[in-house]
Formats: sequence, C-alpha cells, structure tokens
Amino acid sequence: MAFTAASLFALGVIGSSSGTFIPKPQACDNIQAGYQCQPQISHFWGQYSPFFSVPSEIPNNIPLTCSVTFAQILSRHGARDPTASKTAKYNATITKIKKNVSSFSGKYAFLADYEYTLGADQLTDFGRQQMEYSGEKYYQRYAGLARKSVPFIRSSSEDRVVESAEKWIDGFTEAKSGDWWSDKRYPSVDVVISEATGSNNTLNHDLCTTFENGPDSTIADSAQKTWVSVFVPAIQQRINNDLRGVNLTQTEIIYLMDLCPFNTVASPTGAISPFCSLFTETEWQDYGYYESLNKYYGYGAGNPLGPTQGVGFTNELIARLTKKQVQDHTSTNRTLDSNSATFPLDRALYADFSHDNDMTAIFFALGLYNGTAPLSNTTAQTTQQTNGYSAAYTVPFGARAYVEKLQCLGHAEELVRVIVNDRVIPLKSCGADWLGRCSLPAFVDSLSFAKSGGAWGSCFA
Repeated sequence: MAFTAASLFALGVIGSSSGTFIPKPQACDNIQAGYQCQPQISHFWGQYSPFFSVPSEIPNNIPLTCSVTFAQILSRHGARDPTASKTAKYNATITKIKKNVSSFSGKYAFLADYEYTLGADQLTDFGRQQMEYSGEKYYQRYAGLARKSVPFIRSSSEDRVVESAEKWIDGFTEAKSGDWWSDKRYPSVDVVISEATGSNNTLNHDLCTTFENGPDSTIADSAQKTWVSVFVPAIQQRINNDLRGVNLTQTEIIYLMDLCPFNTVASPTGAISPFCSLFTETEWQDYGYYESLNKYYGYGAGNPLGPTQGVGFTNELIARLTKKQVQDHTSTNRTLDSNSATFPLDRALYADFSHDNDMTAIFFALGLYNGTAPLSNTTAQTTQQTNGYSAAYTVPFGARAYVEKLQCLGHAEELVRVIVNDRVIPLKSCGADWLGRCSLPAFVDSLSFAKSGGAWGSCFA
C-alpha cells in the first residue's frame, strides 16, 4: 500500500519538517500480553482482533500448591489476509471510492495514495509472529512438563492452519532449546486431518448436512442484518456526506470497517491502520458486537445445531483427560482415533490447530458460556466487561484455549481448569471452586451434551 507524506508523518515513520526525529512505530504485539495498541478499539474487532490477554476475574497463574499433569491447547491460526471472496469485495469497495470521490482530506487523506494490496487466505508475517509467540508462551507456562515431554500435535489441513502449527512449533522449540534443564526432543506436526468434503474432522465442521445447508445456516446472517440496520445508518450518512458522490451501501460500510483490522495485521509490526480512525470508539464496540452475533448465532447457543459441531472434539478431549478410548458417533475420524500412533492417550501435552468457527462450536459444546444471556440483535450487550460471550474475547486471530489437569494439595482427585485467551472460565456446570476448577470426574460428568452426541441425529433429517 502507499501513503502520503502526511500519513507517514502521522504514523511516526518519517521526521517532521523541523528536523525533529520521529521514531518508527514499535511492534504492538508481545509474547505475554498479545496485541495492546489502541485497545479501546483493537479489542473490539471480533474474530479479526489479534490475540490479546483477556482480563480474568480469577487468577490464571498455576496455584503454588498445584502441579500441572496435563495441558491441552486448542488454537486458532494466526492473523491472515481476507478470504478470497472478501478480498475481491474489499478491492471493489476501494475502487468505487477512488472512482467517485474527487479529493480526500482530513482523516480520509491517506485514501488518495492508498492501493489495495491485500492477498487472500494466507497468514501474514504478523500472523506468523503471533504463532511463534504462542508456542513460546505455552512452553514457558508448562515448562515443568515441556522440559521432558513433547506435545502431540494435530492440525486441520488448510494451509494457513498447518503453517500456524509449524510456526507455533518454532516458538516452542526456540524456548525449549534455550532452557538449560530441558531434554533436546522437539515436536513436529504429527497428524494433518483432511478438510476435503465429507471428511470426518473434529477441527473443521462440514459433515452435518442440515447445519451446512438448511435453515440454521442463515440464522447468523439474519441476526447481523438486523443489528446493521441499528448501528450502521448513522455511520453511512456521515461517510457519504464526507465523501461526496460515493454513496456507500450499509454492506460497504462494514467492508470499510473490516479494512481496519485487515490492514493492521498486514503490517509486520501490527501498526494501526489509518482506516481505523474513520470510526469512533463507540462504533467499534458496535462492530465488535456485530461480529459476536455472527459467532453466537452461527456456531454458538444461538444456533440449534451450532454446539453440536463441537461435540466430536469434546469427546476426544474427554478421552485424553481420562486416558480412555474415544466414545463418539459424530465428526471424529474413527480410523485415526482408534490408532495409538495417530491418537495417543499417554501424552501430557497436546496441541490442536483449527479455525474460529470450529473453536466457537467447541466452547459451546463444553458449556463454557451456558450462563450467557441470549445475545439481542437490536441492543448491544456489554458482554466483554463480564464473563459472558464475545468473539474478540474467544476467537481472535491466534486465539488459544488451555485445558489443564492439576494435582493439588488437599485434593484427592485431579482438578480441571479451562483458560481462554488467559481468562479463567469458571466451570459452573460442574460446581467450580473459587479458582474456577472442578474435579476431573465432575467435569466429565458435566459434558453429557457431548457424550450423548448433542443434536447429531438432526444433522441428516
């Protein structure tokens, strides 16, 4: 992309006319806290937010009286370019603006020299760095196990997911190789599960015909369209008044908002894009809610078959936690899961790499957000200030959930805890203690929805 001298000065890339040096922008991302530039807007980009450490009402450190005996990470891929279909639409929107607007001034000045250069579907350099940071952070957190153990790693087969797993391994390996006390065994991707049509894959939904093609597939779109009619018209009027002649539609306003996070993660340092300044903090909060509606009504409790798409992975998790064979008749690949080489039950560390939609379904299959009130599509709810549900808090680029087993003093049974993007999710369905933990038997018992197959019987009606 290209920017004017004024734009580069505003971003701190070049010096002022008086000769005063303006330092280059520093990287916005770091290993522990994730993305922290302009959090008042960047933490409200829904699934397009880069991973950030979510505030937790419960301390997320490993208690001093406990040792970790098992640690599963379920991760989304890192930041990417838009999908192929969306990148074409974004490019068309920019072309429309440039064709119909004769001059750009003020906060729109950068558009005069902006050229659309975003690719399609693949990781950005920023996204690759995210995944390396994630692998390093996982090693640091679970070093007590990781020094002498190698995680078993699976990935769904999409290129960006496999590459994310590989970059995560790079970060994990770098951290381990620098640890004087570790052995020198390093991980690799053990299993890549096909995303081809009809494949059984717990890391990528596709099998449930009614969900993919029936009426349930339109619920999220309907909820979002209603919310768009509430919060977009005022933005649309303002921007069309500012950019005379362009007449952007409500859908194109959303595309313009999307260009903020996508141009941001296209920067190697994650420098905030000038597109972001076209909208207010309140408007970004409304946009974040728009994206939360998409996930909640697409793959969460707002969709009758949404959580069922996460049942297969949940049953695999139960098998790993209990070291017993997988019991499932939904999306699991029985050939892989019945083979100890492709689905071992004796590891202490596991890592799986997937997509935002699949992770959303898994979270709801696990019952992590059962206490969340249904999301209204006419009034935004401030779920990000509570332990409720939001897309930015759950499935941002580089999202990661940890499932831990803990052996703690004073507890005869192992305890289970779930941490989503550094926020401890209190396991209320199994009687969580003040640290959000349940005993392993109570946790497994609470997963009756998954153990019974969810609503899988409705998938082929």
